[in-house]
Amino acid sequence: MADLEIQNLHVTVEDKEILKGVDLKVSRGEVHALMGPNGSGKSTLANTIMGHPSYEVTEGKILFGGQDMTEADPDERARAGLFMAFQYPSAIPGVSVVNFLRTAINAQRKARGEDPINLKDFRKTLEGQMELLGVDREFTRRYLNEGFSGGEKKRCEILQMAILKPAVAVLDETDSGLDIDALRTVANAVNAMRGPELGALIITHYQRILSYIAPDYIHIMLNGRVVEEGGPELAAELEQKGYDWVREKHEQGVAA
Repeated sequence: MADLEIQNLHVTVEDKEILKGVDLKVSRGEVHALMGPNGSGKSTLANTIMGHPSYEVTEGKILFGGQDMTEADPDERARAGLFMAFQYPSAIPGVSVVNFLRTAINAQRKARGEDPINLKDFRKTLEGQMELLGVDREFTRRYLNEGFSGGEKKRCEILQMAILKPAVAVLDETDSGLDIDALRTVANAVNAMRGPELGALIITHYQRILSYIAPDYIHIMLNGRVVEEGGPELAAELEQKGYDWVREKHEQGVAA
């Protein structure tokens, strides 16, 4: 069984059906890219996976680690090992990055029945990940996302991911608003964490981030459904042709 399994997911937002039967599986050791034009339902899927209360599941299931998480609270999903890197991370004035990270890791440890991490071990873990990801020490003393550039916000989320070590990470439009240097930094950090213990779902409508993070699988969404699936060559085809060929094929009722 896949670590994260989406089964026939239908989701409504403000009485409008956005997802119309999504099936998707992500396991540790795999990198998946979910692509599609704006309005296809990609971010709705990401937010539903993490349990955003504004998104109502009307049919289908979200399974994680074999457990039904369809109705679980966001913090329960996070403690279980799901991670979400948001398109627009929120600022939290008065809470430093380092304190936020320590609180998050202790919440995760508590869910596993473990004692809080001691300060020495936490510092060792944090400094090791900061060095791996190329994050300056001063960065963690700042308030979470307050006054951060787009690249700094994304780097902060990647640092959270490195510290928490989720089983599956959902990266929603991680490349949004990044210049080429920031994009390369974030991609290098994701690649540094890539391995058998991490599954990743990268949500994007541009192919450019996939030039730096080579996915194992590509899924294309259109009108609330996954309509095409394949390997990395599918992203290259989108780069050459855009989404028009996908629309023409599936709006004419041709099976994926």
